[in-house]
Formats: sequence, C-alpha cells, structure tokens
Amino acid sequence: MTIPILDLKAEYKSIKGEIDDAVMSVLESGHFILGPNVSSFESEFAAYNGSKYAVAVASGTDALLLSLKALGIKEGDEVITSSLTFIATAEAISYTGANPVFVDVDPITHNIDPDKIEKAITKNTKAIIPVHLWGLTADMEKIMAIAKKHSLFVVEDCCQAVGAKFKGKRSGTFGDLGCFSFFPTKNLGAYGDGGIIVTDNPDLKDKLELLHLHGSKARGVHEMIGYNSRLDALQAAILRVKLKYIDSWNAKRRENAAFYTAQLEKIGIKCPPNVSDREHVYHQYTIEVNDRQMFSDKLSQKGVMAFVYYPTPLHLQKPYSFLDQKKGDLPVSEKIGDRMLSIPVHPFMTESDVASVARSIIEVSGR
Repeated sequence: MTIPILDLKAEYKSIKGEIDDAVMSVLESGHFILGPNVSSFESEFAAYNGSKYAVAVASGTDALLLSLKALGIKEGDEVITSSLTFIATAEAISYTGANPVFVDVDPITHNIDPDKIEKAITKNTKAIIPVHLWGLTADMEKIMAIAKKHSLFVVEDCCQAVGAKFKGKRSGTFGDLGCFSFFPTKNLGAYGDGGIIVTDNPDLKDKLELLHLHGSKARGVHEMIGYNSRLDALQAAILRVKLKYIDSWNAKRRENAAFYTAQLEKIGIKCPPNVSDREHVYHQYTIEVNDRQMFSDKLSQKGVMAFVYYPTPLHLQKPYSFLDQKKGDLPVSEKIGDRMLSIPVHPFMTESDVASVARSIIEVSGR
C-alpha cells in the first residue's frame, strides 16, 4: 500500500457531514458569487489570523498581484524576493511590469536570507516579498527592520504558511499585506482555487476591495480598472468549515514532523529546523539528501510517495533569463534545489504510516 504525499479523501471523510451540509446550503441558497458566506469567511479568517481586515480573492497568485497593485508597484520598479519558490511569487511581480530581484536563501531555513537583501536594494527597489517556505516563517524581525530603513513595502507570501507563527504572531501580520492560497493541497485548502489578503491598513483594504471586483463598489459604478478575482460562495462555505480544524491539523503535522526529526537526524539526514522563535506548520516536510533520484525511486519501491518541489530555482528558469543570472549566482538555492525531497507529513497519517516512512528512509540511506 502506498503512503501518499497528501490524502484529501481522508480529510474529506473526517468532516464529510459538515462539508456536505455547507455545500448544500449554498446550492439551496442560489447565491454563488460573493454574499454572506464570503463576507463571513473574510471576518473569520481575519480574526483567526490576528488581522484587522481580509479580502478574499480567486487564488494565491491573485492575492500577490493585487497586493502589489494596491501598493502602486509598476513598470520599472524592482521587488526583492526568493528564487527558491513557486513561480507565482515572481509572476505576480512581472504582471505589474516590475522586475523580480532574486536573492539567495538561508541554508538552514530555506527562507530568504535577510543578510543578502540589503545588498540587492537599488534606487528602483520598492518592495520585498519574503516567502514563508514549507510552512516556516522567514525572519520577519530583520526583514521589517531593513524595509523600515529603506522605506520599502513588505508583502508576505504566506501561501504555504497558514497558522504559522513568528515570535507568537501569525504569518501575514508583519508586512503591509499578507497573501494566502487555498489551493486544494494547502494546509487549509478549498475544493478549487482561492486566496485571501490580510492587512491592518484600511486604505489598502479599500483599494483591494475595488481591485478584486472590476474597480467597483456599487453596481455599474467603476472607480478604476480592476480585476475579476472573487472567491466563490461554495469555496467560502467549505473553508469556513475547514478553518475550525486548521490548528488541530497543523498540530498533527508538527507531531509527525517531530517523530521524523528524532529518527532521521540520528542517521545524518538534514531535516527541517526547529527554530525556537517560530511555529512551523509543515506544509511540507522537506529533507536534503545526496543522489535524490535514487533515494526517491527506492522510496517509491517501498510504497512511500516523495515529491520534488522547485528543483530549478527561478533565477535559472527560462522566463527570467533576461535578468542575466547564471548558475552559481545563488549557490545555496541551487544546492538545495538539487538535494531537497518532501515526504508525507499530512495530518491523516497513522502512527504506523509515519513509522513506516521513517523506517523506509533509514533503510534507503543504508544506515
């Protein structure tokens, strides 16, 4: 029997009655776009996250794009971000006409290295997008200090980090805006695309509400060129149910991760760090191994599904070749890209599943 990287069927079965009731209530209401489920979810998510406002949008990518548009990022501007991330982070920058400026990551956390940010700032730099990769927050204290020193905006990419904390505060509450994705595979996933933006700034909230709805606050009256980026009522209703469980699901991920780390560090496997001032939510449990292809193939033979995310950092991808960065420019990101492998950590694994995965890795490593 294969142990999957994620088990959405098991998740659904665990809350099937509540999900079915929520979906049926939307179908019976006949109200499918915006409406009370969306506004209620926005309020509930903002409260959960410790933010004043939340604006639900169509995807995590849209959350990033609309955040940058609300801040006035435009052609000729530069936005500093990590190269070790999904391309949507950089795409959102490109959509505005601005250019991404990729900097290297910390070898321990895999998050953007604050010590590399300041060296990348130019007269065109307008913002920083730290990515909270794998569910672990970046060092927001150092990043916010740099942003304040140079009068830069900060947009947190929290698409993998719902519920994560830095020094007791949730991800998304440090920068000007925080962006979340509800893609089905996320810790808090919809049954389709979805996203949300959080902020404590009422002016930014007002701009986002215009931007995500064709630049309109009243039917037929448009104040700007906006976008069609709305979270639909079905997804909002589903997410309202799931939001009640996210902390317990994240806690189970941490429990599984702790077991892995205790077993795998003993044999020299490089595991995700336990950083004392942060609370990891383990969207992925990503180890580093030599000869990754062999490792992955042998795990597959043992019935363990493993997955490689972002093997080629963005500065080496074809769409960003115009930036003229080459192999060797961001050595830490490149090394991690060659070595990283994500293993199952989801909250619906049994104790036997977790033990089996750890045992399989130990066997494959030859220890």
